[in-house]
Amino acid sequence: MATKLLSFVVVLLVSISQTESDSTANLVESACELAVDRKYCQSVLYKNPQSLLAGPQNITQIAFQMSIGETQMVSSFILTQLMNADQSQAVDDCRKLNDLTMDYLTKALSILTESYLDWIKATDIQSYLSAALTNQVTCLDGLTEANLNLCLVSFTDYISRASQSVSNCLALINKFWIEEMDFQQSSVRNRRLLSHAHHVGRVDHDLLPFDGGFPSWMSRGDRRLLMQTAKGVKLTGNVVTVAKDGSGDYTNITAAINAAADMSENRLVIYVTAGVYKECVNVPLNKDNIMLIGDGIDATVITGSKSVSDGWTTFSSATLATFGKGFIARDLTIENRAGPGKQQAVALLVASDLSAFYRCSIKGYQDTLYAHSLRQFYRECNVYGTIDFIFGNAAVIFQQCNLVARRPLDHQQNVYIAQGRTDPNQNTGTSIHNCKVIAATDLVPFIDSIPTYLGRPWKEYSRTVYLESYIGSLIQPVGWLEWSGSFALSTLYYGEYNNQGPGADTSQRVTWPGYHLMKLSDAQKFTITSFLSGSSWLPTTSVPYWGSLLSK
Repeated sequence: MATKLLSFVVVLLVSISQTESDSTANLVESACELAVDRKYCQSVLYKNPQSLLAGPQNITQIAFQMSIGETQMVSSFILTQLMNADQSQAVDDCRKLNDLTMDYLTKALSILTESYLDWIKATDIQSYLSAALTNQVTCLDGLTEANLNLCLVSFTDYISRASQSVSNCLALINKFWIEEMDFQQSSVRNRRLLSHAHHVGRVDHDLLPFDGGFPSWMSRGDRRLLMQTAKGVKLTGNVVTVAKDGSGDYTNITAAINAAADMSENRLVIYVTAGVYKECVNVPLNKDNIMLIGDGIDATVITGSKSVSDGWTTFSSATLATFGKGFIARDLTIENRAGPGKQQAVALLVASDLSAFYRCSIKGYQDTLYAHSLRQFYRECNVYGTIDFIFGNAAVIFQQCNLVARRPLDHQQNVYIAQGRTDPNQNTGTSIHNCKVIAATDLVPFIDSIPTYLGRPWKEYSRTVYLESYIGSLIQPVGWLEWSGSFALSTLYYGEYNNQGPGADTSQRVTWPGYHLMKLSDAQKFTITSFLSGSSWLPTTSVPYWGSLLSK
């Protein structure tokens, strides 16, 4: 009898052990279900003993801590091995980008460890992780661009591991929070849409007196600042003036930004009076809530001429680069004068979360506007360029903007957008809504001889859509251009919905697996109120979410 009892206990313990083992394996496999490299994700989690007993939140925290550790190793390698590199600009870019990544990962982990994780917080984490991964890709791109030959293999190994680690974190966040909450949020939105059924037929313009057409994350005070004209108006609040003639608080923009309080929760308005400001301006990560107001397009001009041809990296060539959260610019021009023969030359680089640009002109040729990362909005802006002149991996929407292709060098072609999404779990992409896609006067005589395209896939999961926009005759009938052979043609997402104009005919468009003639339900996913909803910058307002599309 005792022998039988002992045998039963042994079998029971083995069964329990097997069940726990299966449960652990199922959790890890489930956690890595959305990972780009599932086997790598699983192997990393299995190596950490704490993962074996962790629930969804704890196992995700473990992945974050591992990612931070990998990023710290990159920092150590830069400090100890690469500080004397001949191509120091690319290395310096990597250092800055890695610092940004550490900041984003730390913020994301801090949110994750809070007792309650709602939809807004989950999408904030997703945005920070998307930006962190973009930073690491940008570092590698810069090293390649600079042809670095010092410890390159080992350094890129460090960066690659750090990137894979962030990618794992993205997969876990999407699996355990975004997917489930997205379903719940969709149900809430559908109920809200039904509750606003009596408003059917109204479009954005009917709502302009209330919200000015701006995203609802903006405070009423910021909206008022954006709607008024700076010239001749006395601005109230925390305001400083930049004037070249010495009549203001500062004579250059950089000095005004440097004097701003660090990490301020209060808006600082920097009024830049009319004039040409020949300076490259940087708004660092610690300068939050900076707002630049000019006296109008081509009246207040910030201008530079850095380019890759002159030894700068694409990332470091910007005339204006902004990283501090909540940056806003209005009524001014930002340009890079390097010209069409100088290769990549950025006018504006934006890696500022919750940033907005209103009535600005952004001028350049190749790589004019680097919408690098995080969440961005452009309203009634003019963007000029030639090759890939809007590029990057932000979650960005252009609304009521003029996107203007210029004449490139002979034997070159124009491409509007080169979107750089590298991971299917990133919440990034470029949405062109109610804009004009047109040719500059210098290009018009050459439309038949200079091919122009809506976009091409810079990275594997490139995502770009054109919604309710005017597309001019300059666009080739196929619409879109390959990057290199069949690269990304099945993994990208390119779409067009209800566009007008001679270039909007889709009968001869590309037949790639990733190209879509969008339905209404597809288009709604890329409007201001859907593509960026659920995050901390789009709280509920009285504006119906469907109001973002002009047609029904």
